[in-house]
Amino acid sequence: MARINTLPRFRKSVFGVAALAAFAVEAAAAGACPAPATWTKPADHRAVAYPALLAEASRQNVVLLGERHDNPDHHRWQLQVVSGLYALRGDLALGFEMFPRDVQPVLDAWVAGQLTEKELLEQTRWDDTWRFDPKLYLPLFHFARLNHIPMLALNVNESLLAAVREQGWDAVPLSQRQGITDPAPAQRDYLEMLAASFMHHVPAGDRSGHGMNKEQQLRAFQRFVEGQLLWDRAMALTLAEAGARKHAPLLVGIMGSGHISNGFGVPHQLADLGVTKVMTLLPFDGQVSCDDLTPGFASAVFALEPRPAAPAADRPRLGVFLNGSRDGGAQVVELAPDSVAAASGLQSGDWIVAVAGRHVAGVGDVIRAVKQVTPGTWLPMTVRRGEQQLDLVAKFPP
Repeated sequence: MARINTLPRFRKSVFGVAALAAFAVEAAAAGACPAPATWTKPADHRAVAYPALLAEASRQNVVLLGERHDNPDHHRWQLQVVSGLYALRGDLALGFEMFPRDVQPVLDAWVAGQLTEKELLEQTRWDDTWRFDPKLYLPLFHFARLNHIPMLALNVNESLLAAVREQGWDAVPLSQRQGITDPAPAQRDYLEMLAASFMHHVPAGDRSGHGMNKEQQLRAFQRFVEGQLLWDRAMALTLAEAGARKHAPLLVGIMGSGHISNGFGVPHQLADLGVTKVMTLLPFDGQVSCDDLTPGFASAVFALEPRPAAPAADRPRLGVFLNGSRDGGAQVVELAPDSVAAASGLQSGDWIVAVAGRHVAGVGDVIRAVKQVTPGTWLPMTVRRGEQQLDLVAKFPP
């Protein structure tokens, strides 16, 4: 069994706007921030007109559109690009990071008009697998349904991700790999980026090494990297397989920008699979420095007006980051400061095994229980901490 070496190693102007195409390339100072509502190619820091960019993108095999999952403008921008590409290429398919591949029949039923929004979200286990507000994504889902555009589930099941996080890729039997082939090794720069992410997501008490020796830290990081590579490979493989079919459509992947930027992640895995006609498009609103817009960052970026973070929804919030497990339950990975969870006595590493007297089979059970809480009431929880089982109470403000 191969081992993953994760540690070092329009033509014409669209809509006939010829004058706009003539404005397509304007010199911009290297390293300068793109002006809002403009497209820029980091390769030469030159502005490019939208029709010309769409025409180029429509000639690719795969177009990857990034996002920060909770940013509404990113999703509006994605819909704008998808609608533009559809105007040029009627043969389009949309792939989504948000769905594991076992729910593909559900997506097919949605596009066929057989499901309601509620049924789509329930049958795709949205609260268990993705958890971000579905209202951010529903306009894209409805666009696909309205135009009979196939939707592809790009991801793997949480059970496989959990197995890799717990045991490593090598320990997962071939029969349980859901058809995923060995990922290409991560580039060194990608490893450095993943290391920063790893330190952000490990339990707070372990960030300085407390509770883990160096060997344990290395093993935990390697499994974290293997999980990320699995995620990247699964999405790339689904796109590559769809693109290998006769009369393949233009494939548009909707996914987090971290899976796309700098040619890491999915573009790297697509190249390993022999898919080379790939274009990467990212929204840019100051989340990274303008100096980071170097050649290779993306094929093109669209500058958005920076906006303050949207106010938190007026609903109960526990204030935790949770991970699931193949064996059920929901593990507390991180707690928000001054949150209901922190005040309840929850700690990083705890396993929530019951809420309101009901067994917790996964993260979605906790999310649904919190959604049903009335402000000003309490939510009893049973947690497992090491060998102990504790009863805690989350007290939600009025």
